[in-house]
Amino acid sequence: MKTLDRRAWLKRGALTAAGAMVMPHLSFGISEMPKAPLALDAQGNAIYTPFFKEFLPDFSREMPVLEAKLNANENPYGPSPKAIAALQKVAFKGNRYAWYELFDLMGKIATEEGVDIKNIMMGPGSSDLLEKTAMVLFANGGNVVSADPTYMSLIRVAEATGASWKAIPCKADWSHDLKAMEAAIDADTKLVYICNPNNPTGAMTDSAELVDFCSRVSEKVPIFVDEAYMGFLEDGAKQSMVSLVNEGKDVIIARTFSKIHGMAGLRVGYIVALESTLAKLEKVTRGGMGIAYTSIFAATASMDDVAFQNKSRTLNTACREYVYQSLDKMGFEYIPSSTSFIIFPIEMEGKAFLEKMTAQKVGVRAFEIMGKNWCRVSMGTMEEMKLFTKALEKVLV
Repeated sequence: MKTLDRRAWLKRGALTAAGAMVMPHLSFGISEMPKAPLALDAQGNAIYTPFFKEFLPDFSREMPVLEAKLNANENPYGPSPKAIAALQKVAFKGNRYAWYELFDLMGKIATEEGVDIKNIMMGPGSSDLLEKTAMVLFANGGNVVSADPTYMSLIRVAEATGASWKAIPCKADWSHDLKAMEAAIDADTKLVYICNPNNPTGAMTDSAELVDFCSRVSEKVPIFVDEAYMGFLEDGAKQSMVSLVNEGKDVIIARTFSKIHGMAGLRVGYIVALESTLAKLEKVTRGGMGIAYTSIFAATASMDDVAFQNKSRTLNTACREYVYQSLDKMGFEYIPSSTSFIIFPIEMEGKAFLEKMTAQKVGVRAFEIMGKNWCRVSMGTMEEMKLFTKALEKVLV
């Protein structure tokens, strides 16, 4: 059998949009990017909207081993020790399906969320469920309304399925422009998508305003609220939209074990929604069938490890404050973040910036938003954040 060297394989993969979708994370971690065709500009960068573009590294060259991997919003402290122990304990049962064990996890989640187990659907991470929702709701076309910029997974799959996207620019403070989003809804709108806290901006939309919006607007069209980063807020449970499901509102809430639980590579997520909504999704997915036996036990144990979650939240906040202070000293402005990452504008073309930061063995993301170049940096350990600020000074200051 003839082997294909890594460089040749990467070059061949770059010839298609689908190849470009996976390339940014072959060396940099689990994909945050949607598994759908993507428009590229002449330089091979990802075009999301006229206002939102991502600069992609040049993967035709060998990449150095990163000393600070800060480009995928991964929790550097996880999984929790209890989750690891639980996973190891049942590894020998990896030959079995885990339906009963999955139901136990669903029951535990339902109790924590304050809903019935019939309102829970599991999946291998929340992105999979975002994409399955798009596949079902846009099978016959229509449009999706969301903020711009935002997390693109659901939107890209909706477009690949045949939908159009009504992109509503964020407000000056980078929160969702709920009034403009409501005004954009028409007879062809099949879904409103809201990522809160938002990615890639890190900004939070006021929960009281969002409750009012979801309560009213869900009477006309379903609303998907992606709460992947809600766990990094001290009062995240109070700011969630989950309680609206018990009021009979057509709202879908997504959560993941990838962030605060530090289980990105173990792939566990879920959505909370009306039973009738989940019945539609069950036509294309069996939900938890994609979750490994061992991951189910890890997730169950992680839910009990509140100390680990508190530790992750505290350390994440400390690193965020350190980066804020460092950016202030270097003269950079930034968007205050409610997440595990920070984004700020830079005075260097994005691809060149990525190359220079990578040369310093620091991985970050680079975007063009509203005509400006931006760096998005994930929160790692304090040691990693110091490597980041040191590299940033060398590259930009």
